[in-house]
Amino acid sequence: MDLLRQLRHVRRHWWVVLVTVMVALGVSAFLTVRAQPRYDASVTFFVTTPNQGVTDAYQGGLFLQQRVKSYADLLTSDRLAQSVVAENPVGLTADEVQRRVSTSTEAGTVLLRATVTDTDQTRALKVTETLAAKFVELVQKVETPPEGKAPIKIEVVSGPRVSSSPVSPQPVRNLTLGGLIGLVLGVGLAILRGVADVRLRDSAGLQRATGSPLLGEIPYEGSAKSAPLIVGDAANSSRAEAIRKLRTNLRFVDVHEPARVIAVTSALQGEGKTTLSCNLAIALAEAGWRVLLVDADLRRPKVDEYLGIDAGVGLTDVLVGDVQVGDVVQRWGDKSLLVLPSGSAPPNPSELLGSKAMADLLLALRESADIVIIDTAPLLAVTDGVVVAVQADGALMVSQQGRTSRTQVAAAARSLHAVSVRLLGCVLNMAKMPKAEAYQYEAYRVVAAETAAVPEERSAAAPRHADGVDGVSDRTQELTRLPR
Repeated sequence: MDLLRQLRHVRRHWWVVLVTVMVALGVSAFLTVRAQPRYDASVTFFVTTPNQGVTDAYQGGLFLQQRVKSYADLLTSDRLAQSVVAENPVGLTADEVQRRVSTSTEAGTVLLRATVTDTDQTRALKVTETLAAKFVELVQKVETPPEGKAPIKIEVVSGPRVSSSPVSPQPVRNLTLGGLIGLVLGVGLAILRGVADVRLRDSAGLQRATGSPLLGEIPYEGSAKSAPLIVGDAANSSRAEAIRKLRTNLRFVDVHEPARVIAVTSALQGEGKTTLSCNLAIALAEAGWRVLLVDADLRRPKVDEYLGIDAGVGLTDVLVGDVQVGDVVQRWGDKSLLVLPSGSAPPNPSELLGSKAMADLLLALRESADIVIIDTAPLLAVTDGVVVAVQADGALMVSQQGRTSRTQVAAAARSLHAVSVRLLGCVLNMAKMPKAEAYQYEAYRVVAAETAAVPEERSAAAPRHADGVDGVSDRTQELTRLPR
C-alpha cells in the first residue's frame, strides 16, 4: 500500500487518532498522579593505584579502567547488600537494597557512581552513606593479598548527597511520551481500520469493483432528504450540476452506439437509484430530450412518491393487457418528460418483467421516445433488475459511498456481466467531496449553458422531432396507439 493511501486512511479516521492520543494522555496523567515520588542519593568513587612513574601510571590506568567495571558489579552484590543491612538497619532486606542500587561509569575514566533510589528521602541518604563506607572496606578486603599492601585505593570524591526534589515521576516527560505513544498507536489503528474497511470510500474503489468507468459523483447534500428532485432552488445546487455532468457523460459514453433504453440499478436497496433515475430524467428533459421514465421496481416502487403522481394503474396493468400504455403514461411538469408508474403490485414480478409483453413494450417505447430511463430493483436482493437490464441497451449502477461494500458491488457487477448486460458505467452517490470541488453556478448561467447545448446534443445523438418540446401531448397520443 502506498503512502498516499495510508495518509487517506489517517485523514478519514482522524477521530481514531484523536481518541487514542487522549486515552494515552489520560493513562499517563493517571499513572503520574498515582506514582509515589522517588528520590536519588548518589556517591562517586575514585579508583587509583600507587604511581611508580609515567609508564607504570599509564599501565595502571588501563588496569584500573578494566577494574572499575568489576567494581560496578560489586556495588550490587549480595555480600555488600548484607553488610549494609547489618551495619544500618533501615527497614529493608538485602534484596530490597540490591534493587534500589544502580551504578554507572564514565568511559575512559576511573570514576564510579552509585545511586540509591527510594521513596523515602532520608532512608535513601542513609543507605548511600552506609553503602559508601562498606564498599570501600569490601574492596580493600578483596584486593589485599594475605601478606602485603592492597594495590587498589578507593576514595569518595563526591557525596553522598540526596536530591532535594523527586526524580520521578516527571509529569512533562510522562505526558510527552504518552502523547507520542498514543499518536503512533492512533495512526496505526487508523490505517488498520482503513485497510479492514471493505465499504466503498472513493470513486477509484467503485471503478475497480465494477470494472466500468465512473460517469458521475453525486455530492451529499443535507437538503436532498426533504427536496430530492433538482427543481426549484435545488436546480442550482452542486448536486444538480453533478446530475447534468452525468447526463453529458452518459450521452457520449459511446457515440457510435448510444444507449436509448437505460436501466438504472444498484447492488442494495436504499442507495439512491430511484432519486437518480428521476433527476436524470428531469435533466435530460431540461436539455430538450423526449424522456420516458418507467418505474420497473414492482416490489418497492418509489417514483410516484418522488414525482407526486398517481401509481394506481401503470406498468403492471399494461403488461397483463388490462390497459393500453397511452392510457396510463402521465406527463410530469412542463418539460418533455413522461412517466409510466409501476401500477398494482403483482405476485410474480420477475416473470412479468421477463415476459414477451415487456419486450414488446420496450420496443414500442424505444420508437416513441428519445431516451427511456427504467428504474429497476436492486441486483442482489432479487433477480428483477437483471431481467430488465438484459432487455435494455445498457445498465447504470448506482452505489452509495460509505454504505455498500466492495464485495457487494463486485457481485452485482458480476450478475450483469454473467448475462452479457452492457454496463455503461457507475455512479458514486452521496459522495463527500472537498468544498473546493463543489459547483457553484448562478441560475441564469446554468439556463444559458443548457439552452446553448440543446441543438448540438440533439443533433449528435438523437433524431429531431417536428413537434419539439411542445409536441409532448402529440407524443402521448402516439403512445395510445402502441400494441397491448
